Amino acid sequence: MRFAIDHRRRRPIEGIVWPFRQFAKNQTSSGLVLLGCALAAVIWANSPWARSYHELWHLPARIGIGSLHLEKSLRHWINDGLMAVFFFVVGLEIKREILVGELSTRRQAILPVVAALGGMAIPAALYLACNRGGETIDGWGIPMATDIAFVLGVLALLGRRVPTALKVFLAAVAILDDLGAIVIIAVGYSRGISLGALAVGLLFLASLVGANLLHVRSPVPYGLLGLGLWVALLQSGVHPTIAGALTALTIPARPVLDDREFLRHGRQLLGEFERGGEATALKDERKLSAAQQMEDVCEQIETPLQRFEHTLSPWVSFLVMPLFALANAGVTVRADLWTAGARPIMLGVLAGLVVGKPLGILLFSWAATRIRAASLPSGVGWPQLAGVAWLGGIGFTMSIFISHLAFRGAEMEEAKVAILVASTLASLGGLSVLHRVLPPRDAAGADRAAPAEPAANAPGGGFRPKDPPGVRSAGTRSSP
Repeated sequence: MRFAIDHRRRRPIEGIVWPFRQFAKNQTSSGLVLLGCALAAVIWANSPWARSYHELWHLPARIGIGSLHLEKSLRHWINDGLMAVFFFVVGLEIKREILVGELSTRRQAILPVVAALGGMAIPAALYLACNRGGETIDGWGIPMATDIAFVLGVLALLGRRVPTALKVFLAAVAILDDLGAIVIIAVGYSRGISLGALAVGLLFLASLVGANLLHVRSPVPYGLLGLGLWVALLQSGVHPTIAGALTALTIPARPVLDDREFLRHGRQLLGEFERGGEATALKDERKLSAAQQMEDVCEQIETPLQRFEHTLSPWVSFLVMPLFALANAGVTVRADLWTAGARPIMLGVLAGLVVGKPLGILLFSWAATRIRAASLPSGVGWPQLAGVAWLGGIGFTMSIFISHLAFRGAEMEEAKVAILVASTLASLGGLSVLHRVLPPRDAAGADRAAPAEPAANAPGGGFRPKDPPGVRSAGTRSSP
């Protein structure tokens, strides 16, 4: 249960802020902002002010004191710095799903794991087939990714017609794709490894693990050690954004208090607060003390992983990813690009995302159900799975990120155009299929109103989950 308090009657500023808060809570909002920034970048890069677009992102920015400093272009600070925060949040989501989410048991995890493997293997194989023996073979990782923000945003356009189990499956596949992309970046796109800097990075990582084992819960040590790990990896040749994912895996995911202790302390403090009488907390020291202790108790039931994710997710959704799109999606659309059908990069990316993604997800899922290793989610059929498999071809953020690691110059521009075209085709194709196969809106609404039924044919049984990963209601516990 959530308690809504209308502060607007007491604070006029709430009347201004409230619409923006509601927009941020909407599942489609982050995807719309991301799409808007991508379109703005393309329009800007092909306008009479195109030169200003490219000059802006190449402006140098320096951080440091005296001789100890780092200087990079704005685009590099976004791609190497801010995107490390994106990878940190992705790492938190992966850890949460492994601990308590759709990947927490073998029976729950097997179908999305197998589907994600197919959704990475087949696109990579198709890209390699299109670029066999050429210098463009380094782009094999581009079509393997799925953009979870875009995918869930597009899926939300269908509203209540989409079964919750279908959202959960697609979100789990996208999160596993992110995990695969992190491994690919670390292994396939690291250049000129410096063993000395890498050793320093390992010391920082060991310190992060030590902080976890010592039950350190303050965010400050993890932030400082994570920053040190980022600098070490930047100097080592391993892509520094990996520091975000590694740091996330060390963040504690256990509360100090269990449910019974929280309830006992909470009742005692609420009783103490009630005994304070009619005076406000500003006048009554006992009330103020009870309120402050209640705040401490609430912090002890919430895990550091939850606090980090709750705090950073809006910043990543509405600042980091839009900035990344604005800085990197601005490709100059030349006439010769549209006649590039025989170009291996464009052909490989298009084939991988538009054909390979849905084919891999469906083929591997079918194989898993055929050998009875898994079964389809409750209330989900193969036509619906085909629709979300097609949406899996929306690569965008991670695909563009990998294209910057794989290519430079005209080859990178070609790859980004192919990603934008493929993501558009995957969106339209997936929406078209789902619009045809999902029940009408009224029927879907009636299904939601019915009491929850046990998911008899779901792996391991159980009830249908209420929220997909990454789209949880406020106040929902997500860590043990």
